[in-house]
Amino acid sequence: MLDLRIDNATIIDGTGAPGFAGSVGVKDGKIAAIGEVNEDATKVLDAKGQVVCPGFVDVHTHYDAQVFWDGTLSPSCYHGVTTVFGGHCGFSIAPLNEEAAPYLLNMLARVEGMPVSSLQEGVPWDWHSFAEYLGKLDGKLGVNAGFMAGHSAIRRVVMGERAVGEEATPEELAAMTALLARCLEDGAMGFSSTISPTHNDADGQPVPSRHASREELVELARVCRDHEGTSLEFLPGVGFFSDEIKQLMSDLSTSAQRPLNWNVLAAGDWEVMENQLSATDLARSNGGEVLALTVPQPISLRINLYGGFVFDAFDGWADLFQLPVDARIEVLKDPARRRDLDRSARAKGALRNLAVWEDYTIHATFNPENKHLEGRTIGSLAEESGKAPIDVMLDLAISEGLRTSFMPPPVGGDEALWETRGKLWADDRTLIGASDAGAHLDMIDTFAFSTQVLGNGVRKYHVISLEAAIHQMTQVPAEVFGLNDRGVLKVGWNADLVVFDPDSVGSGPVYMRTDLPCNEPRVYADAFGIDHVFVNGVQTIEHGKHTSALPGTVLRSGKDTHTPALRRTA
Repeated sequence: MLDLRIDNATIIDGTGAPGFAGSVGVKDGKIAAIGEVNEDATKVLDAKGQVVCPGFVDVHTHYDAQVFWDGTLSPSCYHGVTTVFGGHCGFSIAPLNEEAAPYLLNMLARVEGMPVSSLQEGVPWDWHSFAEYLGKLDGKLGVNAGFMAGHSAIRRVVMGERAVGEEATPEELAAMTALLARCLEDGAMGFSSTISPTHNDADGQPVPSRHASREELVELARVCRDHEGTSLEFLPGVGFFSDEIKQLMSDLSTSAQRPLNWNVLAAGDWEVMENQLSATDLARSNGGEVLALTVPQPISLRINLYGGFVFDAFDGWADLFQLPVDARIEVLKDPARRRDLDRSARAKGALRNLAVWEDYTIHATFNPENKHLEGRTIGSLAEESGKAPIDVMLDLAISEGLRTSFMPPPVGGDEALWETRGKLWADDRTLIGASDAGAHLDMIDTFAFSTQVLGNGVRKYHVISLEAAIHQMTQVPAEVFGLNDRGVLKVGWNADLVVFDPDSVGSGPVYMRTDLPCNEPRVYADAFGIDHVFVNGVQTIEHGKHTSALPGTVLRSGKDTHTPALRRTA
């Protein structure tokens, strides 16, 4: 007898093949039958009018900390995600030691937008090895989850305070390669790093990996070559890629003989996109593989001058965020400094087009007397007051201890860009991803990537077929990461399944939800049309509600993954 039979469904198997009518049978956590299934089952689900497909794979999350206070990994679980990968951008929280823990905690709070109080209250910070970290998660997750070993964590454990500001000695580099090898032996999914200028620690200094030499990056990547089922993840920065950056990514991939995915390619100017995508062409010509993560929706940012993320990447602004908040406020009160900051942010740098303060909307205020300003633009207030937009923004922020939340215009908000996204998704140099789920909790809503693709990309804008969209979010990422027996509906493979209504699937309105440790808030959006989700054959979502079951597998490289193939040009 089967444990589960899903009847009357449109079956889309993840391979890109056309959907077909039939049933899916599940037994002992595996897919037992597909098509015409007559065997009795303990549970029968009538999926008339619905699609059954493999669970979605989220290749770029930062759930490393949230796993301790929310094993369901919401909201991803509600959006049909059954497998996630974390530890990206070099920001894993294993390996660890007592000296590194406070630094990494505060670095995460700054660079990935996680409240310090939630990290202090919700995470034990009591492990050392990667094996110990993964062991704490066994049996406690509602989805399958694997984690990369992060460069900044490794560097801080080995080098201590010298990790920021210093190059590694030969002895320290040898210690880092040995430590990474142990992490991979313990099950880390691979190696991640960043050199992006947007990544600064709690003191406003570049994170540890940004102080690494080219030799260090390549030597650490090479360690993956000797470990089954591993891959690379990297953040090269924003805007045009120099020949040096493209060559570096190629060298990282070829030295490791592993695919490298980089974050993030946003729909926009084709000249910029083609420049970035050419990194793949170079890597393939050298025998490697470099893949761009494409964010599948417009990006609405919510930023403030208290944490400083994004603001600190404007040209000439970085030093400001090395100051304590009180001292920062005094600088921002100075009219001359304001003019300098305004001028430098607008004049040059990759983010200069974002420094149009008059277009910013006031997202959230913290003083009662300012609540009426929410939803207003800085430009409209500047016109009413006769003040410069930079003064309106800074005066308001200073009145609230810099906590006021501002929203620049959405990046990629033009509806015409959905056609561009469709073309990017069809390009074999890209992966749909970059959700950043679990990070930037007060800032972005890209965690809903799967329902954005299905609701907008497929149904509303028709830039990708349903079968192709599912293929891009299941089999394609599963193969890039070398997942064993996942990503396709196939007899004998793990029963990670999503049952959804193709006519209503989508992501709901964005709102703030206060459910983090210490009652801290986060940006949230509910899923529509994702009716049932099964992980390893166990139902986790039933009629859109969580069942409290936690059947997820903690993925370990070499055990749950195999070495992914490198695609090469002919």
